[in-house]
Amino acid sequence: MDETLYQMIFKRKSFHLFRNTGDQPITKEELQDIENAYKKCIPLYPDIHTEIRIVPAEETTCKRGEEYCILLYSEKKDNYLQNIGYLGEQLDLYLVSRNIGTLWYGIGKTDEISYHDLSFVIMIAIKKIESETSFRKDMFKSKRKPIEEIWEGAGITGVTEVVRFTPSACNTQPWLVKNEKDISVYRYKKTGKRGIMPADKVSYYNRIDIGIFLCFMELCFQKEGIKYNRKLFTDAGEDRELCLNAIYQIDLEEEK
Repeated sequence: MDETLYQMIFKRKSFHLFRNTGDQPITKEELQDIENAYKKCIPLYPDIHTEIRIVPAEETTCKRGEEYCILLYSEKKDNYLQNIGYLGEQLDLYLVSRNIGTLWYGIGKTDEISYHDLSFVIMIAIKKIESETSFRKDMFKSKRKPIEEIWEGAGITGVTEVVRFTPSACNTQPWLVKNEKDISVYRYKKTGKRGIMPADKVSYYNRIDIGIFLCFMELCFQKEGIKYNRKLFTDAGEDRELCLNAIYQIDLEEEK
């Protein structure tokens, strides 16, 4: 992935309302640039066909003060939701590098539920941000679960303390990493708890979240010079506490 994306992890924030962000519009050239940037994003699953459409805000149900919404479409195959999260987060971080604010907007709807025979998955609301000061000033002040709730086993410097700030739907942070012989990443759902999301939507959005998490983790590996072999597992959204999504084989001794 593009190395510049890593630095944007510390700058990005979710603009739940685009308020006091200026009146500078996103230009036609920038819209085309976003289309081009998406084509360069690396998929988690290369065999899953995806596309985006960028539409004016009024063509969706999102009313957060954004100017446009990026609609993400995909074939419906195993782990297509994780794939969209992985791709969409690369685009999210790229937009931040261009001073365009973002919001993953899960409940947003569009009349165009199908595009080129692909199904609408989720949207990202966007707006030009005039001042850098409107972005995150100190990521480590963000409200997240403590490391011990998301990571079991030895931590990895430059990885463990960063991936906990991965954005997620309703800040559910639905992941658990087990660093044993290898690093296993699970979609985690605490029994009896689902936050404010409708029960039938939890696994849908949390699988997108896992894709975002894997994007963050791999950007951290890349930054730290950690080489890895990745094995992915099918997660069909079962309602259970732990669903294995990925295993990473790494050799920290070799990297030293």
